Amino acid sequence: MSSLQLSLAAIGALTVGAVVVYNYWTSRKNAPRQADPHREPVLESALHAIEPVLNADPAAPAGRTDSIEPVLQDAFTHLSQPDRKPQLDALIDVLASIEVDQAVSGDAALAALPSTRRVGTKLFSVEGLVQETGQWEALAAGRRYNAFQAGVQLANRVGALNNIEFSEFVIKTQAFADAISGSASFSDMLEEVARAKELDQFASVHDAQLSFTLCARTAAWSPGYIHQHAARLGFVSGAIPGRLVLPALVQGLPAVLSLTFDTHAAMAEDPDLSPIRFFALSLDVPQTAREEKPYFRLREAAVSLAAQMDGVVTDGEGQVLSEATLDQIGLDLQKLYDALDARELSAGSPQARRLFS
Repeated sequence: MSSLQLSLAAIGALTVGAVVVYNYWTSRKNAPRQADPHREPVLESALHAIEPVLNADPAAPAGRTDSIEPVLQDAFTHLSQPDRKPQLDALIDVLASIEVDQAVSGDAALAALPSTRRVGTKLFSVEGLVQETGQWEALAAGRRYNAFQAGVQLANRVGALNNIEFSEFVIKTQAFADAISGSASFSDMLEEVARAKELDQFASVHDAQLSFTLCARTAAWSPGYIHQHAARLGFVSGAIPGRLVLPALVQGLPAVLSLTFDTHAAMAEDPDLSPIRFFALSLDVPQTAREEKPYFRLREAAVSLAAQMDGVVTDGEGQVLSEATLDQIGLDLQKLYDALDARELSAGSPQARRLFS
């Protein structure tokens, strides 16, 4: 073999080797980053499906945001419980009083309730005046009640109570009153519907759901990589694949923050091979009290995760959010909190959580 042939063979071998090395380097560079097995484990089994639910209704239609979801029991048994106060409030509900000639047992009252606790898209509730304490409460077996009140929400994120829904409320309330031999009294429909429209207008102007998008600078992330970094900040698995939540300190209240990424990647046969280039960090402002500093925690979580995972914090359109922009968002939120406080619908209050649901 001539020296020329040997040279060409050597050059060819080097070229093939370079291509193999380049392809290996490219595949390694583009492969999703994996969770570090030598670091603390990803919270999974013990912290799965922890999202609390407000206004849970077994008869609610499928797909609604208030459907029943599992609640974490073991890992957060030390969390305090929310106060069990009457749910109905004249501020956000239409109320109808129901008088009875003699005390009615809780069992009889529960049996008289309609099969669904919805009026259109609004929550329908009945409370009883406890004979022993003189306090209003949700109906319970083993109690005796001297009076009742039924209520339906004036508005929620679906919209305001309308004439048809008010009429359905009257029908359901009257049927309950008849079943317990009671007498129901109703307010004027036109006045209540007008009140519902005004409240809905206020709610639509003062609603806020913030979301920051974290984008990978270079290599994509695997689901396990995201889980591991988020778990260090207190996030745990939610009820939906691809969703993590930062639980509230009070068990049963809505999560403070949520982290969501591609559901298909989370459900893939081999999630480690599913590249994720961005995920969202979100805050539902009216659901969390300002005293918990949810925006501060949202901002800190976004900045911390971006630094740890080699990402950038952007808005929904991919624009990088500067420190000045983040500061301005915080100032605007304080004004929103003040407006909600002035309307007696403070963020995180039971009334606000129901109205903005």
